[in-house]
Amino acid sequence: MRERRDYRIFTFETTAEAMSMEKYCMEHGIRGRLIPVPSEISAGCGICYRMTEEDYAESSARLPEGRADRAIRIRM
Repeated sequence: MRERRDYRIFTFETTAEAMSMEKYCMEHGIRGRLIPVPSEISAGCGICYRMTEEDYAESSARLPEGRADRAIRIRM
């Protein structure tokens, strides 16, 4: 069985916003990926961007303005 880890996720109102975040992160070397919103959360368009706690700590200052403080911590 896979060990559960802490992650940060970012939810979006639209799929276009989610894809824009993915593109921004790819262009700026920020690790993470788009995933379906976990069942524990009901939010937005159904897609979220997930990154490890370590990647979040390393990259939070480089995230799009207003995004870093809206990250949700979740154990998956």
